[in-house]
Amino acid sequence: MIVPHRIAGQFYNRPLLLTPTAADTISNFLISRGSAAAAADMRRGGGGDDDARETRVLFEPTRGADGTTTVHSPSASRFYGETPLSEDGTRRPLPFRRTAEGVAILTLVGEWVNRGGYIGASSGVISYEGFKFQIEQAVRDPRTKAVLLDMESPGGEAVGAFEAAATVRAAAAVKPVWALVNGLCASAAYAIASAATRIVSIPTGISGSIGVVLAHFDYSEMLVKEGIKPTFIHAGARKVDANPYQALPEAVRERLQGEVDDFYAMFVQTVAAGRTGLTEKAIKATEAATFMGAEAQRLGLVDALQTFEDVLGELSAGDTNALRIRPGVKPAAAAVRSSSEPVAAAAPLLMEINVTEADAEQIRATERHRFRSILSSPEAKGREAQANELAFGTNLSAETAVAILAAAPRANGDFAAFEASMAGRKELALDPTEPKAAGGNETVDWAAVAAEQNAKAGLKVPGR
Repeated sequence: MIVPHRIAGQFYNRPLLLTPTAADTISNFLISRGSAAAAADMRRGGGGDDDARETRVLFEPTRGADGTTTVHSPSASRFYGETPLSEDGTRRPLPFRRTAEGVAILTLVGEWVNRGGYIGASSGVISYEGFKFQIEQAVRDPRTKAVLLDMESPGGEAVGAFEAAATVRAAAAVKPVWALVNGLCASAAYAIASAATRIVSIPTGISGSIGVVLAHFDYSEMLVKEGIKPTFIHAGARKVDANPYQALPEAVRERLQGEVDDFYAMFVQTVAAGRTGLTEKAIKATEAATFMGAEAQRLGLVDALQTFEDVLGELSAGDTNALRIRPGVKPAAAAVRSSSEPVAAAAPLLMEINVTEADAEQIRATERHRFRSILSSPEAKGREAQANELAFGTNLSAETAVAILAAAPRANGDFAAFEASMAGRKELALDPTEPKAAGGNETVDWAAVAAEQNAKAGLKVPGR
């Protein structure tokens, strides 16, 4: 059973990227736990059915005869693909499912939290930490040609969401990454999907909710009725800001609103960076509403309407280079209606920038040097398709692009020869501090790639 105070710690006074329905459900649960009966439990020093002094292990590990320990993490749908084994000699299960045609399927169901290495779709909670590891492993897997994000989520924590989106953006520079709105892809989930190569929705899928919410609950009157009077002994004037035992002061409210505004700006910038046909003005015009199927496509929030089976079939049969092409998004300028209220869909606007001819020539020269550095590098040999995408489809520096190419498998029409070339290869080092073996595979500094992607896209918390 989930301990309520752990939920409350992640919910109250924290910026969230959640749909209103999900926020209401969580808040109603927490309010019920804050009832008079719960207050009586608190007076007695108890916690009802949930005792914070107890530790519960939901997925017990098993120890093998050889002394190794296997940790069982919740898995997702078992209808498509199989759990592949690594080809580095360890034969360990990889953290995703993969079809025979080379499509890695990451099923993402539930609310998102920042930390949690061994939680997944079956638990109803997803962690950014675990997801980033999954997609990085899928990109490194030589038998994976494309990645499908199978999404059913109302969103989650704001902290960690944009870093996860940056990881998707970096992965999409190497292999096609498609996001499927398989029911609901809202708020934090949409932030992540927006960084994918393409977003496809089932006809009844719900997308959007590009907004931020922060909830503060005032329990002061309830505690008065129960005869409970909290006293804070603290150092630091703002140490007890936004506590739930007193009304929210206006100064604290303004500070929290500023924090929400900062996260909202990052959210809008993240979507605009991934959905190149949408301006920030058009994104803000959605007013955090959600849109179904065809309406989401008309607004440019999704690229196409297809079933899960259709998307999987297209990824399985498609050419990798064709799958990597980002579709041109042209949102309609006409007004549309969401499920709750009318929203004007703004047409894309071109930024007017005054640039001298000398500046323009310098920019072109810099870009030509970058193209040559990537395309003529030794790492580009046998990886021409990836090199072209990194050179012309991203803003990555030449150094970062070459590092990504070094970790990508080389193209080889002869699969038997490809398998032979993979034999005896050493495992990619996941620890950035681990020294590289002579002649071994280069590792990708994913933190650096994500940071550079954010910098190139202009994603930063604006000053107030």
